[in-house]
Amino acid sequence: MEIAGLPTPVFCGVDWAEDHHDIALFDAGGHQLAKLRISDDAAGFAQLMALLTEHGDSEESPIPMAIETSRGLLVACLRATGRPVFAINPLAVARYRDRHSVARKKSDAVDAAALANILQTDMAAHRPLPADSELVQAIAVLARAQQDAVWARGQAHNKLRSQLREFYPAILAAFAQHKHGLCSREARSILAAAPTPASAAKLTRRRLQSLLKQAGRVRGIQAEAERLHEVFKRDYLHQLPQVEAALGHQTSALLRQLNTACDNADQLEEAVTQTFDEHPDAPVIRSFPGLAALTGARVLAEIGDDRTRFATAGSLKAYGGSAPVTRASAKSCKVMSRKVKNQRLAAVGYVWAFNSLTKSPGARAHYDRRRAAGDRHVAAQRNLFNRFMGMLFRCLQNGHTYDEAAAFQQSSAELRAAAA
Repeated sequence: MEIAGLPTPVFCGVDWAEDHHDIALFDAGGHQLAKLRISDDAAGFAQLMALLTEHGDSEESPIPMAIETSRGLLVACLRATGRPVFAINPLAVARYRDRHSVARKKSDAVDAAALANILQTDMAAHRPLPADSELVQAIAVLARAQQDAVWARGQAHNKLRSQLREFYPAILAAFAQHKHGLCSREARSILAAAPTPASAAKLTRRRLQSLLKQAGRVRGIQAEAERLHEVFKRDYLHQLPQVEAALGHQTSALLRQLNTACDNADQLEEAVTQTFDEHPDAPVIRSFPGLAALTGARVLAEIGDDRTRFATAGSLKAYGGSAPVTRASAKSCKVMSRKVKNQRLAAVGYVWAFNSLTKSPGARAHYDRRRAAGDRHVAAQRNLFNRFMGMLFRCLQNGHTYDEAAAFQQSSAELRAAAA
């Protein structure tokens, strides 16, 4: 077996744990050369490097390594050395283990040996972790953290809204039409000052104007204060006074959680957009309709900047979940959406395709054509995302920015014909 044309007669398996790691080295014939247990610290990593060097590891011919995770300090340090690291699915390791023992015995040393044997027998069937730059790895950390913060904000919002439905319909009515609802600074500012409907009814117009200014509103303050004052003065059903006061304390606690989640999402968004703008691929990605700094950063975080990671546009489409899966047997043939995919990339792909409908006439025409052909909304969006992924692959490979005329030549011709 070879990596980049160089012989690799030794294969390494690493079974990782929280405080130690088991190492197994095998040669190309399947014979175990060494096994070792190292600690999860710098001294243990030095032991591992010494063991690899003892068995022929070098910068020109690094020993490939298999491990059951793609994250953690050990993996990061191994990737930093430039050696090929293969992240093997634990389910696959379990099936390989059964090839060598029907008794289903299991130990850390056995798992390390199974991982080394996977590379020794089927290394061509697995892909090493991509050689992404340090900058794109930082973008991935920030983009994923920001996405997690957005999800946490949604959960906190839903908890608070569910609580308010129990006793505080006035605040829900006051911000029912607001773009950000209870997540808006205005709603959170007023809710902090008046956590119960009784306290909201006591807010004066002047006090409401002050709260709106504190929330950052600069226009229509007097009119908005008048509207909120009228909403809070309406007649509503109420809980018993002591129960309402207790629910107000609980509301304040939930509001603090929401404030924290909103602040985290905002701060991480600023950090990820600033870091994304420093990457050389940013102009290419942002040139696509429907992609801004944040969504573009999420796309780059998941596809990376290793140009050898995806051999073809089809492999990138499959990774993002936009390419369909065909299952054919005898006379049966089914085409289905892909379930195994990068969920984060698929999520931002839906947003990308949806936003592009108002930014690109070609994308709009493509979506309408798919809908007319019988696709449902989600299927048409996924098909559009699939097309964008192919364009993005070619643009990144060639260093070109997006060109609407070249991207949707057929759609543009149809638009001109319809206009005529």
